[in-house]
Amino acid sequence: MLAAVLALAAPAPAHAGPARAAAAVPEPACTAGTGPYQRELEAHLGRPVDGTQSPADCAAVRTFQRAHGITPADGYPGLATHRTMVAVAARAHPNAAGACPVRTHRVTCVDLDRQLLWVQRGSAVDFPPVPVRTGRDGQETRPGWHEIYWRSKDHESTLYDNAPMPYAQFFDGGQALHGRPGDLYAHGGSAGCVNLSVPDAERLWNLLDEGDAVYVWGTKPGTED
Repeated sequence: MLAAVLALAAPAPAHAGPARAAAAVPEPACTAGTGPYQRELEAHLGRPVDGTQSPADCAAVRTFQRAHGITPADGYPGLATHRTMVAVAARAHPNAAGACPVRTHRVTCVDLDRQLLWVQRGSAVDFPPVPVRTGRDGQETRPGWHEIYWRSKDHESTLYDNAPMPYAQFFDGGQALHGRPGDLYAHGGSAGCVNLSVPDAERLWNLLDEGDAVYVWGTKPGTED
């Protein structure tokens, strides 16, 4: 009887108790094919630059996409991934070429060539570079110096079927910095506005104010002017 009681009181073996955690699920194979920005992504990610997708290239691109919130994170070197790559590559020194004038006041820099926006004050960067979509051919974003003259947080377009323009900050006529819900890169370009992702547009809204300077230069790829 005593032996039975001791047996019941004895600690359970280490392997008993709650079920062990399930074995880690293997990472699914990355099968996306060669994309239009294959070489650029290969170079940025330190992969052999041969312009042809390999399983290792695909996995590296997928890891980059996940790290930067790109969806779908499928390893395909498409436009959204490339634009994010350009922004990431520019973060350390976005104005290395000196194209955006340095002033003691805050300047929002819109680089049409690279499709990037950042904000600087003197040599300090207040808002790191992010991808944007600017005006398409025939409706280009107007270059030069501008000033934010009106802001409308929940704006809807009066010209384009009440299209949402969240966090709109108008700087020249009907052209504004604003968020674009959905695919930022659809249709090749905007009607002249500088489109950002909605989260980026919100962060920019919280930084800028009426009277702030905007400087636009360069040429959007695929436009003539």
